[in-house]
Amino acid sequence: MPTEKNLSDAFYETLKDVYFAEKQSVKACKKSAKAAQSPELKKAFTDHAEESEGHVERLVQVFEILGKPARGKTCDAMVGITAEMEEDLEDFGGTAAADAVLIGCGQAIEHYEIARYGMLKTWATQLGMKDAATLLDQTLQEEHKADALLTQIAEAGVNAGAEEGRTAARA
Repeated sequence: MPTEKNLSDAFYETLKDVYFAEKQSVKACKKSAKAAQSPELKKAFTDHAEESEGHVERLVQVFEILGKPARGKTCDAMVGITAEMEEDLEDFGGTAAADAVLIGCGQAIEHYEIARYGMLKTWATQLGMKDAATLLDQTLQEEHKADALLTQIAEAGVNAGAEEGRTAARA
């Protein structure tokens, strides 16, 4: 008969998933920064890659709170999102729509992370892990800010430029 699983088990397994996902996010942000045409978008992705490295460090701290080694497990959702980003870069790279597509891919990553960090924070609170909940909330707030910045960049001209067929470099 299988061992009974509880919320602590779910927290730990999800933490490993998010650890893997966050490391993939760092790589995706760096790749997106290189591919972005808009200087503002390049900076947003570069800055968030650095911020995401801090997210990985916070996750390590949460693993330490649990008394477990920091290790990831393959996050199929992030593998799928980054694979989709690769396809989109192939299809739209160098076109007027490239930055708009990159923003969409970036937001897909952010929305996934927001969902996971929100859940982990709630679980940490339920499990009485106040320090872990605080660390997870810090990251959650930064993910919300990154998402809002991408929306702002899109609405400030990237989407209109994509619709009109001009890139930020030619704007």
